[in-house]
Amino acid sequence: MIDTVGGQGRALAWIAASQLLALSLWFSASAVAPQLRDIWQLTTGEEAGLTLAVQVGFVFGALASSLLNLADMVPSRRLFVISAISGAATNLGLLAMTESTVSTTLGLRFLTGMFLAGVYPSGLKVMAGWFKSGRGMALGVLVGALTVGSASPHLVRGLGLEWQGVVVAASAFTMLAAGVMTRVGDGPYEVPTQTFQWRHVARVVGNRGVRLATYGYLGHMWELYAMWTWTATFLAASAEAAGVSYGSIPLITFAVISIGGVGSWLAGLVADRLGRTRVAGGAMVVSGACAATTVLYFGATPWIVIPVMLIWGLTVVADSAQFSTMVTETAGDEIRGTALTLQVAVGFLLTLVTIRLVPEIAEVAGWRWGFSVLAIGPALGVVAMTRLAKSPYAAQLAGGRG
Repeated sequence: MIDTVGGQGRALAWIAASQLLALSLWFSASAVAPQLRDIWQLTTGEEAGLTLAVQVGFVFGALASSLLNLADMVPSRRLFVISAISGAATNLGLLAMTESTVSTTLGLRFLTGMFLAGVYPSGLKVMAGWFKSGRGMALGVLVGALTVGSASPHLVRGLGLEWQGVVVAASAFTMLAAGVMTRVGDGPYEVPTQTFQWRHVARVVGNRGVRLATYGYLGHMWELYAMWTWTATFLAASAEAAGVSYGSIPLITFAVISIGGVGSWLAGLVADRLGRTRVAGGAMVVSGACAATTVLYFGATPWIVIPVMLIWGLTVVADSAQFSTMVTETAGDEIRGTALTLQVAVGFLLTLVTIRLVPEIAEVAGWRWGFSVLAIGPALGVVAMTRLAKSPYAAQLAGGRG
């Protein structure tokens, strides 16, 4: 339950709103990639690079942050605000880019990702500081906000704005996010800032509960960002193969990605009551099945393709917050920030593989087969959740529910 008198309800709303607004930076360039491809004559590799550069920057920033213990040494709200403002300013630099400065564009996207590494994990840590009971729900709401925020550039694009308008809107949202976070105080379960110690990383890696949760997270991340990145392209190719119109591809893409926000919230509610490993594993079973069966429904009528894609979007991110919650419950409080940051770092590192692999498969075998490789990740993630559920660490999850 949310204690609104004690401020939990207000904190939940402010933190989620700040995350929603700030994460609009992630796909601010990817959402307009088709337009930039035509204007700047981008190759397939350069188009993919608009997202890949963000992922690389995020991994670099997250790894540096975890190795230097920044997430535990710097107050989480301060780290969020500084990173959000820096990311917004960097994103605005895209307005000066042209066809001849694509490499600089990719550099700016790298920096944007690096600053986002100070936004997402710190937001998770701020929220964990406000909740102990009901933490799965709270982090589910936060990841749900992240999901809707990531999808928002597709909505803005679908409303008819040119690419410059999408970029400006994303930066404006992120500046607003920094202001919103300043209205949040420290929660009752916030951990005091720590001094730098190399052994923090070793303690994280040596914790089997954290490792198994991270293995599940890796299976989830193998699928998630490649699916989000290439959904619009998959839908356009499917509509072309079917010979019918699916409607506005940007708006459908927004719906497919943003519905994951509902999935994250619902999964958090259920996981607090039934157990995290069960809910995370179940979500991966459904999302993995949606990925594996794309070969069957590609090119079908929109009345088949769009509902299945919405189910995929609902479940593909539903498990995400539970992996983060598992880390906060199995790692020591004093290394909570480092553990969260290291988990997301290795997870986003893996996304570099599938974001690039999916279009390569599609180029060789067609988009009917492009997404099928993503089913591998959830399958392995289910194995990790089964092992974690049978381990002694299950007693620390969701009040002993596993």
